[in-house]
Amino acid sequence: MIKDNLTIVIPSKNESKVINKTLTYLNKQYNIKGTRVIIADCSNDDTRKIISSGKYKNLNIEIIDGGLPSVGRNKGAKLSNSEYVLFLDADIFLTDTHTVYDTLKLLRKNRLHLVTVKFRVKGFYSFVFPIFEFVRDLGIKKSPCAIGGYMLFDLEKFNKLGRFNDEDKFAEDFHLSMKVEPSRFLVSPHKIYTTDRRFKKKGLWYMLKLSFLSYVNKNNPDFFKNDHNYWV
Repeated sequence: MIKDNLTIVIPSKNESKVINKTLTYLNKQYNIKGTRVIIADCSNDDTRKIISSGKYKNLNIEIIDGGLPSVGRNKGAKLSNSEYVLFLDADIFLTDTHTVYDTLKLLRKNRLHLVTVKFRVKGFYSFVFPIFEFVRDLGIKKSPCAIGGYMLFDLEKFNKLGRFNDEDKFAEDFHLSMKVEPSRFLVSPHKIYTTDRRFKKKGLWYMLKLSFLSYVNKNNPDFFKNDHNYWV
């Protein structure tokens, strides 16, 4: 059973427009019944009300006080007593009902430290993630790179890596994933969907520029302590 091996941690802030869709898809995952889901929330909208609606019968949901994604994820992970932890964003739609089951099986079978998946968005920006994946795969043997929307970790290895840096205000996911041994990192072929809201709000050029600068500054901890107006 997934619930015997996995804790799912979701950071959230004012996600009332998408959290129901995220949890509905998660609730339909294969073999998910009883799995602990810790939602680290710092909302001032109806997010908590939606989470607490009782609609997601297969999920054992707990709400804790969150903060920045790095802080919220760490708070949730500290409460976990399972062997593995899945960090999921609040706007992730697991349309394939076997995504969690299959990636967990993959991680356990191959004794991996971190597994992620392929991201997709619908609409005008649908080309962005395939390009990102092409570039990432060119250097994946030297420097693993995972997006925080779906990071499945061996919890013991996650703790040994030092967890997410609470001081990171931007790209804390990349900052941590690049510390993983390349041979212990894998991108599953499973595809998950997210929103294009960040591309619409900040612009494609801004997002591409920040991605490039993150890679260039991967050995510069101070770069990640600046939010670069990402959350504005």
